[in-house]
Amino acid sequence: MPDTTSDTTEAPTRRDALKYGGTLAAGSLLAGCSELVGQDDGAEGTDSQGSYEACIEPVGCLSLEEVPESWMALTGPWADMAVALGQRDGFRPAGWYPEPYFYDRVGVSMPTDVPNPLAGGGWDKELFYELDPDIILCDPNYLHGTGFDDSWDESDTEEIGETVAPFFGNNIVRRREFHDYELYSLYEAFDRLADVFDERERYEAFVDVHDDLWAEIDSNLSADRDRPEIGLINFGSDLESGEFAAMTTDSEGLEMKQYRDLGIKSAFSDEQTDGMLDYESMLAVDPEIIVVHGGVRLTDETGEFSASAFHDQFVAPLSDHPVGRQLTAVQNDAVYPGPYFQQGPIVSLFQTELVARLLYPETFGAFDSDRFPDVTEDEQLFDRQRVADIINGEI
Repeated sequence: MPDTTSDTTEAPTRRDALKYGGTLAAGSLLAGCSELVGQDDGAEGTDSQGSYEACIEPVGCLSLEEVPESWMALTGPWADMAVALGQRDGFRPAGWYPEPYFYDRVGVSMPTDVPNPLAGGGWDKELFYELDPDIILCDPNYLHGTGFDDSWDESDTEEIGETVAPFFGNNIVRRREFHDYELYSLYEAFDRLADVFDERERYEAFVDVHDDLWAEIDSNLSADRDRPEIGLINFGSDLESGEFAAMTTDSEGLEMKQYRDLGIKSAFSDEQTDGMLDYESMLAVDPEIIVVHGGVRLTDETGEFSASAFHDQFVAPLSDHPVGRQLTAVQNDAVYPGPYFQQGPIVSLFQTELVARLLYPETFGAFDSDRFPDVTEDEQLFDRQRVADIINGEI
């Protein structure tokens, strides 16, 4: 940035170019779509001085003079998107992310010792100041709208946006009570983040990989082919105590992207997904396939997915229970680890491949819990090396 100041005036910093060049001043930080400035589709605009805009609800349009060099993301989707756009070096982690073993497969080393911004029972405001990022990739309403910290209110969020770094993000995992504005799809959000980092070419290359994966799936699954129903249960289910948290497969947000895209239906009714089920209720439904939402989170001491840990936590209690062992899914060895909701464009590729193999083994190859996420090359639904090349800028 050119230094146009006198000897007695401090030069504007990179942070100034981000914080003060945009529309995200106090009062508009948490605005909805009515506050979007000159924005219809999220496309980047550039003025004659070289600054550019990136826009997203609910924050509005951020005007930048320089690409952010450092960034913070509280959740996996936004961290994954930024890494996919070649921004790993600027990552200042604090939050909840996918397991690093996914990224290992595409040549990216992700942090394993990550601060929990809620470790003290509330949002750690000082952590934001300590990390001091150029931009915070998060829906600002997430901080005060989720209820994770009753002592944190909108003024605290505004303080962070004004004194640390601007926010840029949308709560795309699922629709929460506070989310009364647009909820973007994964690739709609990814498109807008590509504007922030000026990485249109990498974004479009990922779109091609994503489209090729789905073209491969669609070419092998006719539109009129029956789609299986699954008994999707939350990772927090306590099978030792007989408490099953039943879930739907078609809720809004990227959390259920794989199931919606594949047309997979839930074996549970809407009423059943509102509370906990016991073993007798599960047997009454008797799903042919049981999938544990987020089961891929279980890892061993090396950081790889642990088939034995999954068996001990979810399969063994079912098999040991007098009612549980009567379930068709248990008898047919069809209790599987499912995708984790903390996914972005990188992890989504692996987890789409996972669901396709879980539910259509005769078409895409049988799931092997001891090898996941590795798949023989002839059964891979996407090219790992191509993804690595895009991340590295070899497009």
